[in-house]
Amino acid sequence: MSKLLETIVDTSQYPLASVEFRSRCQRTLNEDGVLVLHGFLRPAAIADVQKEGDENRHLAYYTASRHNIYLTPPDPDFPVDHTRNREINSSKGCITTDQIPADSALRALYDAPEFREFLCAVLGERELFEYADPLSSINLHYAGDGQELGWHFDNSSFAITLMIQKPDGGGVFEYVKDVRDADSGEMNFELSGQVLDGEIQTRSLAMDDGALVLFRGRNSMHRVTPVEGARTRMLVVLAYNSRPGISLSESARMTFYGRLC
Repeated sequence: MSKLLETIVDTSQYPLASVEFRSRCQRTLNEDGVLVLHGFLRPAAIADVQKEGDENRHLAYYTASRHNIYLTPPDPDFPVDHTRNREINSSKGCITTDQIPADSALRALYDAPEFREFLCAVLGERELFEYADPLSSINLHYAGDGQELGWHFDNSSFAITLMIQKPDGGGVFEYVKDVRDADSGEMNFELSGQVLDGEIQTRSLAMDDGALVLFRGRNSMHRVTPVEGARTRMLVVLAYNSRPGISLSESARMTFYGRLC
């Protein structure tokens, strides 16, 4: 384990190279669809990234949008009020990979071979690669008072996030496991609609500052409830691909970042 990584990650609590530890993490993720490692980042690393986030917040691109749970254009084959086309609110700010300081702990963690090997073992991937475009690999998201991430499914099979700063209130990650089966084409509109209507009991994740979360959101509906209070919620998304040379689409980059490069 590199000394640099040990200054960022609590490797005494989370021995990333341990085969037994990796197996336990993989079992939890496969059974629950989510893995939360509380206190993954050391306090000094958390403080450094919070400081970077505060100093670079003026660079963030803010969006407020309405979208369906599939993050796709409306389908005219369904009524406007059908689950397929119902719209939800999302709003947040984001700084991109090129705006993360060169000496940031986030870059060191993202690039660390030991961290990627751990992720590959837990996720069942042979190898993980950064995005080919300069914006999409490391994103720091900001959510202030009243901002939220509406119900949706992910297009990717996994998501890797770090809670950097928990808000005073709200900003809770809620999810309902295995609502659909995207690979077979079973969208389960009835259950999805019940989730939107608040008729289904949700699960929530407790994420304090420094928590690492691995989540399989392709088939599990999830959202972040509106933030409450003056303390901004800061969350980092660490995005990898299973193949090299992949860029986020130009339309997605314009939607999320307001620019292509």
